[in-house]
Amino acid sequence: MHTRMASDIQSAPFVPQITRYQSWLAENRGLNFDSYDALWRWSTTEIEAYWQSIWDYFDIQSPTPHHTVLAENVMPGARWFPGAQLNYAQQALRHQAEADAAGCPAFICDDERGNRRELSWSQLQLQVAALATHLKAQGVAPGDRVVAYLPNTPEAAVALLAVVSIGAVWSICSPDMGDKAVLDRFAQIEPKAFIACQGVYYAGKTLDRAVVAKNLIQHLPTLQHVVWVDTLGDGVAHLDLGPLPSQATWPAVMARIETEVEPLKAFQPEPVPFDHPIWVVYSSGTTGLPKPIVHGHGGALLSTLALLSIQNDVGCSYHPNSKGERFHWYSSTGWIMWNMQIAGLLAGTTCAVFNGSPSGSKEQPDWGVLFRFAARERLTFFGAGAAFYSNAMKAGVSLAECGDLSALRTWGSTGSPLSADTQAWGDAAMAAIYAAAGQPEQRLWWCNISGGTDFAGAFVGGNRTLPQNPGHMQCRVLGCAVEAFDDLGRPLTDAVGELVCTQPLPSMPLYFWGDPAGTRYHESYFDTYPPGVGRAVGGGDAAPTAGAVWRHGDWLQVTASGECVIYGRSDATINRHGLRLGTSEIYSAVEALPAVIDSMVVDLEYLGRASNLILFVVLTPGSLLDDTTRQAITQAIKASVSPRFVPNQIVLAPEIPRTLTGKKQELPTKKLLLGQPAEKVLNPDAMANPACLTWYQAFAGGLSG
Repeated sequence: MHTRMASDIQSAPFVPQITRYQSWLAENRGLNFDSYDALWRWSTTEIEAYWQSIWDYFDIQSPTPHHTVLAENVMPGARWFPGAQLNYAQQALRHQAEADAAGCPAFICDDERGNRRELSWSQLQLQVAALATHLKAQGVAPGDRVVAYLPNTPEAAVALLAVVSIGAVWSICSPDMGDKAVLDRFAQIEPKAFIACQGVYYAGKTLDRAVVAKNLIQHLPTLQHVVWVDTLGDGVAHLDLGPLPSQATWPAVMARIETEVEPLKAFQPEPVPFDHPIWVVYSSGTTGLPKPIVHGHGGALLSTLALLSIQNDVGCSYHPNSKGERFHWYSSTGWIMWNMQIAGLLAGTTCAVFNGSPSGSKEQPDWGVLFRFAARERLTFFGAGAAFYSNAMKAGVSLAECGDLSALRTWGSTGSPLSADTQAWGDAAMAAIYAAAGQPEQRLWWCNISGGTDFAGAFVGGNRTLPQNPGHMQCRVLGCAVEAFDDLGRPLTDAVGELVCTQPLPSMPLYFWGDPAGTRYHESYFDTYPPGVGRAVGGGDAAPTAGAVWRHGDWLQVTASGECVIYGRSDATINRHGLRLGTSEIYSAVEALPAVIDSMVVDLEYLGRASNLILFVVLTPGSLLDDTTRQAITQAIKASVSPRFVPNQIVLAPEIPRTLTGKKQELPTKKLLLGQPAEKVLNPDAMANPACLTWYQAFAGGLSG
């Protein structure tokens, strides 16, 4: 890690990390940039030089040298750092000695019931080694899949690091997801081992998950072993699973620490090739099963380090410049931001996690829970979905009454656009807190980012040294050749277009599991613009053999000053409360009900509006959309998908608009409901049932009215 290099800047604390990186470039590469835009353009045109600088800056170790940085600039299919070997877990655990010496814990964890824990780096290393050793003894080998059904606790992070340390492939779902949604994900990757809880405490209630976990196990025939984690504090029991799979409890596995302490201290993660699979995450489309996206060790490591440290300004907790850094990003384990939270370990950062509801219980809403957690633990970085801040503002949360928040330097936001009003509320509240603490010069910095599960990163984000304009994101992220394209593939300035990335990133998916020909992967991101269009480094077209640009599915505006505004999803995938889900999963739940013939869901989150999820349903003859039917629909979504995707409105419709090939016209309908003229978004000649268009026009008119 660069924090141990002789060339470190030893200046006043809290020099922005991007300033430190630029100083390193000047000292070690002779590169000086007079603006962030110049730095960004270098990073996206001198691609190999930029990513080699990230490798060197963070002192990435490999027992074998890489032959080149980018073997072939083609999308999809770019090959990065061939010949290199590394391990994501090794990068995290390498901080143990220095962090322990400085008294900086690896984890701070709290929950709704006030059960606070700390985990030192030494404890983290031993627990990772114990679980890794146990899994190897059960026959888990490199390339095998290990899945988890766990809440946001240190045990989940230990499990991730243990699995990837032996070259196995990790995948996790949150216990708030129903068993069908979990099975739709895990069954695709045929896991060998399962790490699970039997219950969780959330929103003031104990939720039994033993039946769900047992059902998952019984429908995953490739499982050979289960590890039960006690997430409630009252122990776990072996369930009646038949002869297979075998079972163990977390305490039994951790008992190795007492009996095998010296071998465990000597444990080292196994080096794997740069593009060896690290985890499978899921990004749903509008049809079919959730897409099982496979990322690689090297890409996840390099891209995350660059984003968290340089762009998000998260420092090393034991380094003098950022001593005492405590990083928190509230997330469920089913969201890519959980991976980003745990990735703080890569930089030697203390990760502060909260297990529970961010808003209290349904009976007693409390949007100050996380702010009080931040005050108690003296957090320096506090991140959450944009909707969290909006809800806290609307609930009238008084930050001054939540405790001493003066240690906070950064609020992170993602998941949906953050409104200017919400940002102004946070600025004013924190300014008063800083002034009361005798820090009138200190100003809250908003680290507003937008990216995706797809590449485990951000395309647009923040820079602590740039001005802040509420409602705007400060810049395009280094290394990300992001543009707003019009329909012809021409970059736009000060106009809204499709968000594209014209050059490859190390963290782009290796492939989709079960997609050997790459057809589904290509259709997901690369089939909008013709091959070669916009693919030349620095702008312009390249040969068709260069492949196509990545289309992300967001509306983007890049201003003349380089600021960015995200205007919501350009496709029909739902991005609700920071969690991304395909509409097909909702349809599967709703249309299984006897009363529902057909359905269509759209989310009107756009231009900074709050999520407004509308579910249109067509019912069987004689059925009524009464309270009973509405409750049945709601319960079906809660049980099979997640409570987070319960619609704001359930509307009885005469028909669902479909194309001549039978596809639901979600995106055109969304555009219509957002106020675009019907003649521009819906072509009656391309519809199987154009007569229903009149009804939807009338409904749209009622919304705008």
